[in-house]
Amino acid sequence: VLDIRRILEERNADIHIIAKIENQEGVDNLDEIIRVADGIMVARGDLGVEIPTEEVPLVQKAIIDKCNLVGKPVITATQMLESMVRNPRPTRAEASDVANAIFDGTDAIMLSGETAAGKYPVEAVKTMARIARRTEKAVNYHDLLAAKRIAYKPSVTDAIGHATCSISADLGSAAIITATKTGSTASMVAKYRPEAPIIATTPSERVAAKLCLVWGVYPVSVQDIEGTDQMIEESINASLKAGLIRRGDLVVITAGVPAGIPGTTNLIKVHLVADVLVSGTGVGNRGVVGRVCLALTPDEARTRMRPGDILITRSTDREFVPAMEKAAAIVTEEGGLTSHAAIVGLTLGIPTIVGATDAVQKLTDGEMVTVDSVRGLIYRGVTRVL
Repeated sequence: VLDIRRILEERNADIHIIAKIENQEGVDNLDEIIRVADGIMVARGDLGVEIPTEEVPLVQKAIIDKCNLVGKPVITATQMLESMVRNPRPTRAEASDVANAIFDGTDAIMLSGETAAGKYPVEAVKTMARIARRTEKAVNYHDLLAAKRIAYKPSVTDAIGHATCSISADLGSAAIITATKTGSTASMVAKYRPEAPIIATTPSERVAAKLCLVWGVYPVSVQDIEGTDQMIEESINASLKAGLIRRGDLVVITAGVPAGIPGTTNLIKVHLVADVLVSGTGVGNRGVVGRVCLALTPDEARTRMRPGDILITRSTDREFVPAMEKAAAIVTEEGGLTSHAAIVGLTLGIPTIVGATDAVQKLTDGEMVTVDSVRGLIYRGVTRVL
């Protein structure tokens, strides 16, 4: 492996080395090979010839465990769906074999003869994909994360990766976004097998290609940006454009400060992917979603308000109360925690925002918004509020 690495370095070739373990010598030197290779392939077919057949499953599990522990990708290959070289459907044992490799923690599963020389190459790929998708849905990711061991004296990147996955699991985030130059941050996050998809945003097409091999990672190309805030914004926009997240999703972002320097992962941010339309002072402890009802007078409010609407007005008085009782939330431009709207909101237990400057101008009658009375924010559309 080191000889190959030396040849590549002499030619300035940025190519990863996947070491294929196919004999007893490879098994005996597994730890050293994992240390110097960029990934490992478990070649069960050749391995079964070189070592006793009954040892192959044990060696496969050991290789996967060791690679998972250090965050390096491992590929389980050969004879995955061997019968599909000749038949359109696999045996039940083969389906179980593929699923068990995924349960064991393999990053990738690989077909060989089934697609290289088989009669049903497309069916083999479709079958393996179906098995993989179904198996991943059955994994208990909470227990898996709890069982993952963090290294003694971990690196900053390793600790950040573990913390990111824990936060994502606690909050049920829609995705984890890792802004990475070299791919190491995404690999360290993937090491802990989070349930949320890992979106790796990188300016390097080479890194994006290499990350396709890593468990749960969806690489997305972005522009090379130095500022941290700009880099986070670019990562979110690229993820939205790729269709991997949607407006209203909660995501956990991990990156490095200063941005653009490899090996500086030291930041975790919980981010709500939403447009803030109006801000003010919140009265209440929850968020609600509803249709905007702009009403500047009590009569207008009484005739136009429907149950569950969000009442938007400049200020309120006692004549507004019948309409306020129908509201899912109340928003006024008038400020003050002793204002009429704030007191009514507290009394009726209705989420309220006061001091929402220019709310009447900024919000459109009939549009759907989310009111966060804890933070005093109004978001466009349906958004998750913590």
